[in-house]
Amino acid sequence: MSTEVRVPTLGESVTEATVATWFKQPGDAVAQDEMLCELETDKVTVEVPSPVAGTLTEIVAAEGTTVGVDALLASITEGAEAAAPAAESAATHPENVVAKHESAPAAGASMDVMVPTLGESVTEATVSTWFKSVGDTVAQDEMLCELETDKVSVEVPAPAAGVLTEIVAPEGTTVNADAKLAVLASGGGHGEVSVAPAAAPAAAPAASGKADVENAPSANKMMAEKGLSPDQVAGTGRDGRIMKEDVLNALNAPAPAANTPAAAPRAPVPADDAAREERVKMTKLRQTIAKRLKDSQNTAAMLTTYNEVDMTETMALRKEYKDLFEKKHGVRLGFMSFFTKACCHALKEVPEVNAEIDGTDIVYKNFVHMGIAAGTPQGLVVPVIRDADSMSFAEIEKAIAEKGKRARDGKLSMAEMQGGTFTISNGGVYGSLMSSPILNPPQSGILGMHKIQDRPMVINGEIKIRPMMYLALSYDHRIVDGKGAVTFLVRVKEALEDPRRLLMDL
Repeated sequence: MSTEVRVPTLGESVTEATVATWFKQPGDAVAQDEMLCELETDKVTVEVPSPVAGTLTEIVAAEGTTVGVDALLASITEGAEAAAPAAESAATHPENVVAKHESAPAAGASMDVMVPTLGESVTEATVSTWFKSVGDTVAQDEMLCELETDKVSVEVPAPAAGVLTEIVAPEGTTVNADAKLAVLASGGGHGEVSVAPAAAPAAAPAASGKADVENAPSANKMMAEKGLSPDQVAGTGRDGRIMKEDVLNALNAPAPAANTPAAAPRAPVPADDAAREERVKMTKLRQTIAKRLKDSQNTAAMLTTYNEVDMTETMALRKEYKDLFEKKHGVRLGFMSFFTKACCHALKEVPEVNAEIDGTDIVYKNFVHMGIAAGTPQGLVVPVIRDADSMSFAEIEKAIAEKGKRARDGKLSMAEMQGGTFTISNGGVYGSLMSSPILNPPQSGILGMHKIQDRPMVINGEIKIRPMMYLALSYDHRIVDGKGAVTFLVRVKEALEDPRRLLMDL
């Protein structure tokens, strides 16, 4: 019996999605509720579980395909046929092999390995790591190399079983979206061979209860090179998957780093400084960050004004209601929602801070798309919370938590990081006491938050210890005058020192 797998409900006002990743391939055995694929919309990532236990017989919507709600994604054969091996599935359903690799060549034929779909608006990538060398035998779907874009890392699997005969784009090469990476000589001589290797490794994680949790090949390679075991590395990827950045973090941790074999070669210190240097190519994301920040300095007439806020009342209000808030809304009550609300309130009074320059025009925004700067293992990104001015505290906290997790997992789309009208950057989480944040163009304002520190303050003629935070507003002086910048910062200060003003719209 065949069961159809269709696109689930994507949420209010969401009518289409893009197939981002297939975790299973034709011929693979799947358990009920095991994740088959992942869809990306302009708002969220949606995982599609298997409705039944069986064998995946056909993939209708390949990775990169845009599909509507209720569109057919794949079909699954239920019941006893699910126990049949992948090779039998390929023999009895040869159309499935075509569905997966329509252009699979005969044994011994050459096959080009091309750059996979990189995502909307991404036109190039850099080859960061080759996991295989020329002459190596590879199984179908075994990872060949890893590409880096300015958004995410993309792993390139082998389209068929065979031998890697040529690497066209070595490590460090920048390639276009339609470039050839390598040449593969397919082998085996039997049509079913190209499917069977994929089924065997897929069954192992399922049996152990860790389906779809496979570490990134780049992470496995680095752990092997550095003598680390997976138990020594905390995975931050989806479902605990270990990423390359996790291995780097483990190596940089003081205690483990001292005991790893990788530290041994550094014991003899050469006299020549050049011999002690390490040259690492910047990632595409880091290059993009560097370019945008420098462009911001070169374009805007940037100036920063400072103030300080007494966090006593905000901290007291948070302490009083945080348990009730979390119980009702299912999300922690943090300080970011207070600051977001305070900024939205102040932007209504000083709209030029929420505006941007377009040629000789000033474009005023009658809405607030709030950018929340987030540090990730790959670098700084700024996901945007749209229409933050019309959201409740709970909605803001949920949006920040969801965007932050997607940022750390490298799953933010380019659309989710565009369109912001104002940005908040919280350097306080890293211990920063004072800083001058750089504008996120084309925005005209960015608020810098810092650490809360007890300081002696004069209150009604008496010295008292209060939890104080320095605030910094960097702004584009071409559009925002000093009076407007100071007024904005004072309104934020007033709202945080007396949060009741936010409820009264004062």
